Amino acid sequence: MSLKKSILVIILVLLIDQISKIYIKTSFTLHEEVPVFSWFRIVFVENKGMAWGFELPGNYGKLVLTLFRLVAITGIGYWLYDSVKKNSSRILTFCISLIFAGAFGNILDSIFYGIFFSASTDVQIAEFLPESGGYESVFYGKVVDMIQFTFYDDILPDWIPFLGGKHFSFFDPVFNIADSAISIGVFLLLVFNKRAFPKKEEIAEVLD
Repeated sequence: MSLKKSILVIILVLLIDQISKIYIKTSFTLHEEVPVFSWFRIVFVENKGMAWGFELPGNYGKLVLTLFRLVAITGIGYWLYDSVKKNSSRILTFCISLIFAGAFGNILDSIFYGIFFSASTDVQIAEFLPESGGYESVFYGKVVDMIQFTFYDDILPDWIPFLGGKHFSFFDPVFNIADSAISIGVFLLLVFNKRAFPKKEEIAEVLD
């Protein structure tokens, strides 16, 4: 996969990610939700931390995480450049492109959203470039999440040992397009590991 195609994938993911986040941020109050199907909801939440809503405690935790992301995405960017330069497999460069785009998408939230938007609350929709300034300083923005797939949210049957008759919900995390791109990229690398990282003998056979 060429560098131009990799950049195209990255731009496409970033556009979808940022457009969806900006729309949610400027249209929903915090924790507002819209049911789409019984198992799929649009829910506006924000988090200070990692993908899928996980956080590091304290303000310094947020700063450390943002700086770590910057270092990590530099490494991922070099990995992508090196893979394209070495004419690596298409699946590898495609997956790295997804991971890079996802990581970059969440970095944009962390760096800029705090200065570009006012705070979102349960009663107030955020404004873009408010006159009074943003809700936080640079590097301290919160990541916007909005997608939730709860595949099961009900009382478990009585015949299930220990858990029967109790309420159970499966897959509660709220995430975003950037998180999805990272997860899909990693998943494809695991599934197509042999194609993504062919042995030298297999590369030689292809070249022959």
